[in-house]
Amino acid sequence: MEQSLTIIIPTLNAAGCLEATLAACAEARASVVVVDGGSRDGTPDLAQSLGATVVRSPPGRGLQLAAGAAAAPGEWLLFLHADTRPAPGWAAAARDFMRVPGNAGRAAYFTFALDDATPEARRLERLVAWRCRVLALPYGDQGLLLSRTLYDRIGGFRPLPLMEDVDLVRRLGRRRLVALPVAALTSAERWRREGWRRRSARNLACLSLWFLGVPPSLIRRLYA
Repeated sequence: MEQSLTIIIPTLNAAGCLEATLAACAEARASVVVVDGGSRDGTPDLAQSLGATVVRSPPGRGLQLAAGAAAAPGEWLLFLHADTRPAPGWAAAARDFMRVPGNAGRAAYFTFALDDATPEARRLERLVAWRCRVLALPYGDQGLLLSRTLYDRIGGFRPLPLMEDVDLVRRLGRRRLVALPVAALTSAERWRREGWRRRSARNLACLSLWFLGVPPSLIRRLYA
């Protein structure tokens, strides 16, 4: 029997990218829960018009993702950023993963890819692939697919203002992480706007501070 899937997308002023993401999600014919953190650009109305269920939440990805999981009807959960679009064929790869009984105790993520044709983008993609392979640290912009049973077992997303994805992945651990053979295309707008080296250095600094035990509320000031 096919198990049900719910896609959970946290949003905050995401009207410019959400339609493309929901179009990619439609491949799975799954329920979609958009958790809005107080958008002022019409994101909730857009999400509803495109068939998603909208849940309101205080801003902060940790809070929003936890609220989405609580409202999701699916036996499996796919957490996805609003500016991240799984590539064609992703739904079949996800279903294949979900059909394997032992995978109810594992989590899967997509290959990181950017919507930019520059060498800088390809270099960053290779670095992320190395981080996932060596450090077992996929980020939220690669999506995360796991059963509700596993999600509940590890305690779900914590109400963190930042690093909620790293926190959850660390609790999953290397042995429970699986890379799916499909890319998820993420917007490179932030890197283009702030500079490839500067944005990447800032992300690395945030990760380092988190591992050093700096409170996420303080790290968020650097990330913003």
